[in-house]
Amino acid sequence: MDIASIIGMVAAFALMIFGIVNEKGFGALGNFMDPASFFITFGGTFGAVLMMNPMKDFLAGLKSFTLIFKVPKSNEPETIKTIIELSNLARREGLLALEESTNNLDDDFMKKGVMLIVDGTDPELVRSILEAELINVDARHQENIGFWKNVGAMGPAWGMIGTLIGLINMLKDLSDPDSIGPNMAVALVTTFYGSVIANWISTPVANKLTKQNNVEIKLKEVMIEGILSIQAGENPRVIEEKLKSFLSPTDRKGFEEEGGGQ
Repeated sequence: MDIASIIGMVAAFALMIFGIVNEKGFGALGNFMDPASFFITFGGTFGAVLMMNPMKDFLAGLKSFTLIFKVPKSNEPETIKTIIELSNLARREGLLALEESTNNLDDDFMKKGVMLIVDGTDPELVRSILEAELINVDARHQENIGFWKNVGAMGPAWGMIGTLIGLINMLKDLSDPDSIGPNMAVALVTTFYGSVIANWISTPVANKLTKQNNVEIKLKEVMIEGILSIQAGENPRVIEEKLKSFLSPTDRKGFEEEGGGQ
């Protein structure tokens, strides 16, 4: 469970509520509750996004919201250590000896790559197959990211539509000065809802999914380079130095302090 997403979401909402009730108490919350504004903004936003997607993709996009609460299974230093162990085994006993070791690999992508080199697949073809899968993984992730970016774009737009509806109704009734203030407040509630959709939900979700995607793609790139280096028969020490370039300075220092891949 990614505690940062939970804390961030709850804290942002709590501070927003605090700002509303700080001076006028919890009774002020009623000023921000309007069923018509809610249905215009939320209904219009998700209705428009539904128009952009087949039902299957729409439901998948909604479901992807839960992904922000999951910690990606990514440990680049451990992955590099595993690759170095495989390279040492291949150097001692040959590539065929790696087949049995695949039973101990948890990552299907790495397992697939190791089996390809065990089967004697041409290195360029191995790279092509693994990079094709990498591209498709990224494409699937981008669909979910794009879904929430679209929600973020539609939220403020439909908030503005609701505001325009409220203003038109208000201008039609200018003969009653007492109604102008309340009607203006209701009109602005839709803009508020649209901003909440964009800045409390969709933009943070899209950014978190983008971060998770980048982490996964980077890890798979490490695997591809490591697998191809093993197939090329490179020295394990050379492979280690090559793969350490993917690590941040902090992770690289920790990796070296733990003895690297030895």
